[in-house]
Amino acid sequence: MTAAADGRYRIGVDIGGTFTDGTLVDSETGQVTTSKVLSTPADPGAAFISAVQKLLSMDGGIAPETVEHVVHATTVATNAIIEGKLAKTAFITTEGFRDMLEIARQIRPSLYDLQFEKPAPLVPRQLCFEVPERLDAKGQVVTPLDDAAVDSVVEHIAESGVEAVAVCLLHSYRNPDHEQRVGKALRARLPNVIISLSSDVVPEFREYLRASTTIINASVSPIVSTYLASISEKLLASGISSELLVMQSNGGVYPAEAASQSPVFMVESGPAAGAVAAAALGSALGYPDVISFDMGGTTAKASLIRDGKPHVTKDYSVGGAAQNGTGAFGGASGYPIRTPVVDLVEIGAGGGSIAWVDSGGALRVGPHSAGAEPGPVCYGLGGTEPTITDANLVLGRLDPNYFAGGEMSLDLAGAREAIRKACAEPLGLSIEGAAHGIIEIANTAMVNALRLVSVQRGHDPRDFMLIGFGGAGPAHAVRIAEQAGIPRVLIPLGPGTASALGLLVTDVRMEGSATLIVRSDEVEFSRIASEFERLEAAGAEAHRAAASASGDPTFERSVEMRYWGQSFELSIATPDRREIDDAWMKELIESFHEAHETAYGFRANDEPVELVNLRLTTVGKIARPRMRKLDAGGADASVAEKGERPVYFAENDANASGDGTNGYLQTAVYDRAKLPPGVVFDGPAIIEEPDATTVVQPAWQVTVDEFGNLTIEQR
Repeated sequence: MTAAADGRYRIGVDIGGTFTDGTLVDSETGQVTTSKVLSTPADPGAAFISAVQKLLSMDGGIAPETVEHVVHATTVATNAIIEGKLAKTAFITTEGFRDMLEIARQIRPSLYDLQFEKPAPLVPRQLCFEVPERLDAKGQVVTPLDDAAVDSVVEHIAESGVEAVAVCLLHSYRNPDHEQRVGKALRARLPNVIISLSSDVVPEFREYLRASTTIINASVSPIVSTYLASISEKLLASGISSELLVMQSNGGVYPAEAASQSPVFMVESGPAAGAVAAAALGSALGYPDVISFDMGGTTAKASLIRDGKPHVTKDYSVGGAAQNGTGAFGGASGYPIRTPVVDLVEIGAGGGSIAWVDSGGALRVGPHSAGAEPGPVCYGLGGTEPTITDANLVLGRLDPNYFAGGEMSLDLAGAREAIRKACAEPLGLSIEGAAHGIIEIANTAMVNALRLVSVQRGHDPRDFMLIGFGGAGPAHAVRIAEQAGIPRVLIPLGPGTASALGLLVTDVRMEGSATLIVRSDEVEFSRIASEFERLEAAGAEAHRAAASASGDPTFERSVEMRYWGQSFELSIATPDRREIDDAWMKELIESFHEAHETAYGFRANDEPVELVNLRLTTVGKIARPRMRKLDAGGADASVAEKGERPVYFAENDANASGDGTNGYLQTAVYDRAKLPPGVVFDGPAIIEEPDATTVVQPAWQVTVDEFGNLTIEQR
């Protein structure tokens, strides 16, 4: 295989529940090539390498040695937790705290749900061990560590045949000595077992949250390391020997070796990539305030981006029941993780989400999905239950002969029959009416998700632009913007693979933290300075050891703060100067008051403020590919017209019964690849491209910018 050009290339691969997306970017010209293949749930690596090989074979062939690096987003860690397929793990804690995992927390995701059951502990009680030792909250030794008891516990663990061990001792975030001694004893006796110490993984207060995070890190590490090793082998077999990077939950990337050692930082790897892509695109086009809307085949995800940066939180859970979002309370049904994650809401409303009628006779959509196997009915791969994709096909929004660029032919008759049997007849509706109901129910759920990340965070959605992408996102983005009151929508070029492109516009990021828990009027400035200096030294060393794909490290400092007596903190970026003094503290506190007012609607200037955790992010900048301008063309959209077809729009349905039979409009269909920059045309319109179909409502107008993005605004 010979290179199509003397260039350098980068590859991003995002594995979703239904499709695996690949993106190849020419580092010099910015030209983007995409691939999309069906995911292979039984062996995710098979779809990964299939997407890569498809990219390498395009455009006359790309030489594998010209690939600078490969970036990967995966849900393998999340899936392992959700499915309960974790490595056999033991847990060691301070004497008297063996039942920490059983007790867990008192909060519930639904306050009045009497049927709620806490998820089963990740480590069964017979594999939970305790050792005599005790530190106080300042890290001083109250009870020395009993080394003989540690040796006895290690022998019991050795006989149990575990694959990983998590260690979380009381107040080890202040003084890690006891944990390190336990870890040393474990490694000496069990050299082939994964050992995770809470003082290494997340050195912060709150014992249960720290323990949960450490256990998840230990229990998924064997699975993630095996998976990433398999991916690396497949890349080498394809001739690609460059560095493999993995997307983190916080929107940065880190090397595969670091991901194998600290997989808890990549639990939300997949969803973060889309938010990063939207943030980068919005900033590049002069829209720093956007709402990211990523709708794929299995889920829809929404995230709010201000000043070009996604909001990052540490209060979230994984592996719980289906829920409308993350956060300290929204994620209470799963296992809490105290690592930074892009703050987003994820709901079970993707193109493959199944429509069904419940026992009360109400039409429901999701959260169960047809996924890639068997997929929607219209795929003809064995699916029997109607999905959102089937409903879009029935309403004329998808062309049965042009799906995935014509690589798949959709079964319209099968989709109609499935909707008739499962939804239309039980509800006494026409097939079109039932299909319309499926779409509107899904849209309403997605509008609620947008409001969760905007209105409920103190932001007015009218001040933001919606960036819609994912394989199904462009078909729904304009309608949900209309319902949410968002005045402008942007559909990027290649929206179906935008998340994979997001992998290539991010930087290497490494997190470090230290707990303070001290009032601002009592803290010693020298202590803050010394802790930040320690974290920077550790971050710089980690960067030197791992981040060969990036430039010199820079550091982002923040402080997690709260009013004295509160239970939850807000993360505040520190003032942009090195000297920590009275002026620095005054500016920091004012920033906290402003953030508190935005989040909760009030500020308490006279209340004492507490500094809880210091946080430092080490950033290694990776050169971002340039956006490629389209060649100038005419200003007439007619050159891209493929024809017309009847498409259903709810606002045109004059039938009082609302059964969907009178809502069809003859709608122009455009080939997006032929739309020249600068053209303006009105809806209704259907804009088709190989990886997605954009549906434009009648009251909206489309403008194609110089990069080929579609800006859609209300007329």
